[in-house]
Amino acid sequence: MKKRPIYPELLKRLREPRTVIHVLLGPRQVGKTVLAHQAAEEVGKPTHYVSADLATLQDLAWIRQQWDIARQKAASSSHGALLIIDEVQKIPNWSDMVKSLWDEDTRQRANLSVLILGSSPWLMQKGLSDSLAGRFETLAVTHWSFGEMRDAFGWSLDRFIYFGGYPGAARLADEEDPSRWANFINDSLVETTLSRDILLMVQVNKPALLRRLFQLGCMYSSQILSFSKMLGELHDSGNTTTLAHYLDLLSGASLVSGLEKVAPQPIRSRSSSPKFMVWNSALMSAQSEKTFRQAKQDTAYWGKLVESAVGAHLLDGTQGTQIEVFYWREDNMEVDFVLRHGKTLVAIEVKSGSEGLDQKGADQFVQAYKPSKVLLVGQRGIPVEEFLQMPVKSLF
Repeated sequence: MKKRPIYPELLKRLREPRTVIHVLLGPRQVGKTVLAHQAAEEVGKPTHYVSADLATLQDLAWIRQQWDIARQKAASSSHGALLIIDEVQKIPNWSDMVKSLWDEDTRQRANLSVLILGSSPWLMQKGLSDSLAGRFETLAVTHWSFGEMRDAFGWSLDRFIYFGGYPGAARLADEEDPSRWANFINDSLVETTLSRDILLMVQVNKPALLRRLFQLGCMYSSQILSFSKMLGELHDSGNTTTLAHYLDLLSGASLVSGLEKVAPQPIRSRSSSPKFMVWNSALMSAQSEKTFRQAKQDTAYWGKLVESAVGAHLLDGTQGTQIEVFYWREDNMEVDFVLRHGKTLVAIEVKSGSEGLDQKGADQFVQAYKPSKVLLVGQRGIPVEEFLQMPVKSLF
């Protein structure tokens, strides 16, 4: 089975002496469990794998039971053992129990390594920061890149832009019935993430509003929309604070983010109108009801889809780094994406079609912010196919 580029780093960490809890964070359907099983086969020590992703939530006693089984394996092996717990965030107060058991093993010098997997990064980070400070190291598992989908399934650039980076759905992309692929994305992936990774684990007073906000984010991906206009589109009596919170939840689940406008003062960024951006272009396609052929024939829609694929690449590529993704706009002048690493800025413009090249936005941004680079992706710039294979870190 294909091994993802992140696999050697995971195996290297699991073979190191026991010093921290290793944590794999990433959205559903990107291969975290497969990575864990691949590492278990090669790590060279007895392994105990368990999953808390069940219809009925497990409790803290279950964690202790599984931990004790792994301890027995570690005690009977000269190489120690590895405990893998999948979807641990489903268990309330899991981090307190893990902290207690980990500290017990540290005092008793038990040679038990621990790998935790979670498909809700926002929830996982909350548990980690609350109880496990100084005891863990994270490794981000992102959506599959264009290069991975091309190598694994022979996809062209256009197929990747439309069908995105979910390997589990790739087998349905060639079906005669195009709705089957969209139904898989919406029912097996999106709805599972919303109902089990967000609604089941976080208090959401208006679940219908959360779902409609997700749909709106997919519909307007790559576009800037004020919170007041969102409320009008959603026909809801909620407030902007609720929408901002729900958008944070969707972003934490790697579904849809609201990019902030880059500004000299952080408070101005936080108060800006968000630019919707899907984390995987498949989400936009599956919600659109447009077939692959129809999407390509609609040049305006295809341009938004290309920009969303570029934005998704930037969001995924900044995971586990200190790089932030913004946009910029003043009046009718705009820069599609702005990357910030410390005080260094990189501006990125995306041109997917034959439209004229308008440099006014980039020129104005250069005068105001003096970025280290201004990159053009697409027509008369870096080919989209090439850009989607460039690590985001290499842009600095």
